[in-house]
Amino acid sequence: MAIKIYTKTGDKGKTSLIGGTKVLKSHWRINTYGTVDELNSHIGLLSDHIQFSECIEVLREVQDRLFTIGSSLACDPEKEPGFKIPDLRESDVVFLEEKIDEMNEVMPPMTSFVLPGGHVAVSQAHVARCVCRRAERTCVFLKEQGDFVDDLVIKYLNRLSDYLFVLSRYLSQKLGVAEIPWKPRV
Repeated sequence: MAIKIYTKTGDKGKTSLIGGTKVLKSHWRINTYGTVDELNSHIGLLSDHIQFSECIEVLREVQDRLFTIGSSLACDPEKEPGFKIPDLRESDVVFLEEKIDEMNEVMPPMTSFVLPGGHVAVSQAHVARCVCRRAERTCVFLKEQGDFVDDLVIKYLNRLSDYLFVLSRYLSQKLGVAEIPWKPRV
């Protein structure tokens, strides 16, 4: 028999953190890992819109790290989980920095701010970047409220948003579409 996806345990607006603690679904910890999950979905969609294997491989790695971050955020910081949670490492941040540097080496320098657009993949990279910044902000907020968030999670999300911005520019170049410069009214 197949396992049912619905349990009905959340029908009254509560859910459980890893560790068993029940919290409201409106709790900032739930909002935070929900935003990371949303980001992961946007990165999956971005990956579906590109055909460059070197980019897809990095995005799959990022998705794995986002699951790691999500599982960390889903834990009750006051309780030990009953199983080992994967860990984020400083090398994960370095990996993103290296990929940013590799892309920047083959692109012209920016001469103005750029607007999202030109190709669906470029726009989707910008959407993912914006959701990443929101995930970062919710982590910072959670930490400011005195709830535990690993500093490395915030650092990784900060670097990931940088990576997604550079990736949007890199995709413009690879796809042969012009970047759209922002021309402010004066």
